Amino acid sequence: MRRISTAASAAAIPIIVATAVGATPSAQANEDAFAINGTFTVTSDGEWATTDYAFHKEATVISTWTITSTCTTEVSCTGQVSSDQGWTAPVYTSEGHVWYVERDLPNWQPCPDGSVLPGRQTFKFYPSDSDGLTQIGSPYLEGTDKTVGERYACGRAKPLTIILPLRLNKIA
Repeated sequence: MRRISTAASAAAIPIIVATAVGATPSAQANEDAFAINGTFTVTSDGEWATTDYAFHKEATVISTWTITSTCTTEVSCTGQVSSDQGWTAPVYTSEGHVWYVERDLPNWQPCPDGSVLPGRQTFKFYPSDSDGLTQIGSPYLEGTDKTVGERYACGRAKPLTIILPLRLNKIA
């Protein structure tokens, strides 16, 4: 009986190896499907902005971004955003479909005493269909453009927080 068992085990090894080798390209193809690459028109919609979580109209900002990214797994991707406004920043996801771009704004919050303090801008977005549901591979992305000032800035205990709806439309 040992011979039959050993022979059966030996026969199964090439099948397992062939399956594992064949699975590798397929996994890479799935990871590439999660990357975001291309040129996008980006709109931060000031019409629906909130300041400290109350509606307060802000200026609408329209820019063009070029995004390049690669994924090491289905949920871990990194890259870079270059904006036509003259800045670049890292882009990343560790959640698979929710992307983040973070950058510092050195002179963002003016104070009544004439000083100007920095803010931290975070763009958060995900691929979406026209109903706002996540759709991997969509040329349309939506999310938020959130900037937060320093705590205790301008004599305020709570940091100034401005949030605008964000939309990215792929143009190339």
